[in-house]
Amino acid sequence: MSHTEEVADFIERYAQALTLSGWPRMMARVFACLMATEDGRLTAAELSQALHVGAPAISGGIKALLQAGLVTRERVPGDRRDYYRVQEDTWFRAVTGNDANLARWQDASAAGARLLGTDTEAGRRFDETRRFFEFLRVELPRLMDRWHESQQR
Repeated sequence: MSHTEEVADFIERYAQALTLSGWPRMMARVFACLMATEDGRLTAAELSQALHVGAPAISGGIKALLQAGLVTRERVPGDRRDYYRVQEDTWFRAVTGNDANLARWQDASAAGARLLGTDTEAGRRFDETRRFFEFLRVELPRLMDRWHESQQR
């Protein structure tokens, strides 16, 4: 098996791991492909060729990655094509950029606990969920600070 074939197989395995974690399949494949390129940057046409899928599939994967903040769109001066690039600290951005979702889940869980009452099993489950998201919102920034510190050593 050639190195190129090994990389293609790895991209599929990495994408499968992301898909099993809940990512949409094409979003996962596009992300894995970008991660596996030397400079982390490809055009939609290059992604289409590498993944052996059509432009609409690539477009959907890119759109989801852009919305999640995991890739950026770039232009090279004099080149009319868009390039899609994985952020240098993509996982850091993904985790720290999730506070709005955590806040929504915390608020929704608090509403459930209030509605059902913490004297009920259902209300206690929602209150535990609220406390969990509250904990994450306090601890994640500290954890991310520690991550950055560990990378500067």
